[in-house]
Amino acid sequence: MASNQPDGRRIVSSRHLAEGEGWEMSELEYGLIVAFNAFSRWTTRCMAAAGQPDLSPLEILILHNVNHRGKDKRLSDICFLLNIEDNHTVNYGLRKLLKAGLLDSEKRGKEVFYRTSAEGAAVCSAYRDVRRQCLLDGPAGAELPGNDLREIARSLRLLSGHYDQASRAAASL
Repeated sequence: MASNQPDGRRIVSSRHLAEGEGWEMSELEYGLIVAFNAFSRWTTRCMAAAGQPDLSPLEILILHNVNHRGKDKRLSDICFLLNIEDNHTVNYGLRKLLKAGLLDSEKRGKEVFYRTSAEGAAVCSAYRDVRRQCLLDGPAGAELPGNDLREIARSLRLLSGHYDQASRAAASL
């Protein structure tokens, strides 16, 4: 029952998942839960400071993804890039962003393409400024050098592949 904690405690959210072999995965999963919720809270508060207080974390991610590189995107593109299986949640977010005037859409054949409107691009720019001021230039931004952040990001992408494979295995049971 070794642990990196000085007193030997494991920091997990569900002790029944942390018993026996592989308890470290439970500790990692708890870290992911806490980080996910902190990130979600951050994105909504940053977006509120940028002038859009009524967007959910998913809608914020969709807006930034559509704004990415200034290229028009289809629903399937957005779902693929954000690794979202349930396209209905993304479709709902797209409709809300369209209604808010942050996106424009264009039907081409059977496909609908989305792009940020001028207002949507301005909101993304304002979000970037708030992010720089509060996250990157603040005390939190100074704690991790860029190379460390890149390594963490690489590890998270690799870990997502393990969870995707495990979800496929679980679906076949």
